[in-house]
Amino acid sequence: LILIGGFVQLLAGFLAFRKYDHLGGSAFLTFSALWSSYGATRIMAAAGKSEGFTAGSVAFLVLNAFLMILAASFNVVLLCMTLAMELLAVCFLLFTLENLPLPLEIVILIIFSIICFYGATASLANSMFGKDLMIMGPPLFTVESSKKDTEDPPPCICPKSHCTSGLRTIADLLNTGAVCGVPTDTVYALAASCKHPQAIEKVYRIKDRPQEKPICIFISNLDQLRAAAPPISPLLWEFMENVYPGGIGCIIKKGEWLKKLGVGAGYSRVGTQDSIMIRVPDLTVLVHLIDMTGPLAITSANPSGEVDSTHHDMVISRLGHKLEGVLCDGESDEVVASTVVNCTKIDESGITIVREGCIPAGKVMQIFERVKNR
Repeated sequence: LILIGGFVQLLAGFLAFRKYDHLGGSAFLTFSALWSSYGATRIMAAAGKSEGFTAGSVAFLVLNAFLMILAASFNVVLLCMTLAMELLAVCFLLFTLENLPLPLEIVILIIFSIICFYGATASLANSMFGKDLMIMGPPLFTVESSKKDTEDPPPCICPKSHCTSGLRTIADLLNTGAVCGVPTDTVYALAASCKHPQAIEKVYRIKDRPQEKPICIFISNLDQLRAAAPPISPLLWEFMENVYPGGIGCIIKKGEWLKKLGVGAGYSRVGTQDSIMIRVPDLTVLVHLIDMTGPLAITSANPSGEVDSTHHDMVISRLGHKLEGVLCDGESDEVVASTVVNCTKIDESGITIVREGCIPAGKVMQIFERVKNR
């Protein structure tokens, strides 16, 4: 019977660990070892081989004393169980010394069985119905951490991307000329509204970016580009329809049509004098943000020359003190930026890869060849 009890305790310990109850799991595994050892001594005692278990019983007494202290911070039932197990360990010790009164052993086993039955029933009932149907008792004491929260508040506004209010907060900041960190379908980026050229200038200062390096723009969908009616050939339209949305940016010829697209006062601060890189991201939260702000001037959210930021924490720690906000979206989908393709002479000499990023150059060329042959 005692050996069966040890097996039940072992099973309870494994179940507790599966539920990430490390205290309960440790307690039940300890109890299982004690029950099994107790049963083994009884069997071996009949053969006169009970020597060597006395030291083990003392070890159980000491270990269970620590479990009692921990149990006192959980509930009364668990504390009573560990107290009863301590008494059982005493019985174990007395048995190895051949000085255990049988009535004492019976009483201790009955008390322990009752506590175990009540505790198991109460835990099962409370877990099934989601409320305290059976009283487990309050903790006798609670451990309060003396460590004060010394973490500094974030250096800028950091709303969550899955919250509509967070998206509106960042959109409002961008619409008033702020610079914010935003997630993209590749890596994190710095964003500024194309309606505010001073914000785009600030992006250059934040990154310490050379002025000769142009900044691209993001739009939310290809229909916006069609509405602006740029002078784009059918081949280029077909190519963009095959790569948007996604991690490929197309450099095309610049023109007054950009103002119809929503690029206002920032026209001279995005792209070069003759060309502009446009990308449609494949990220729902960023597309919604662009719908709320209009086209955004975008560049990777890292100091110039350093590695890309692949988590909002990286953006906050590296550039947060220079930004008005960071839209927090966790890990980025990629570890490198987008692939940039020069399409300004697509009809004459095809396309050229300016920068190979998350989309391999070979795949880009395959798409282009397929579109051209079609």
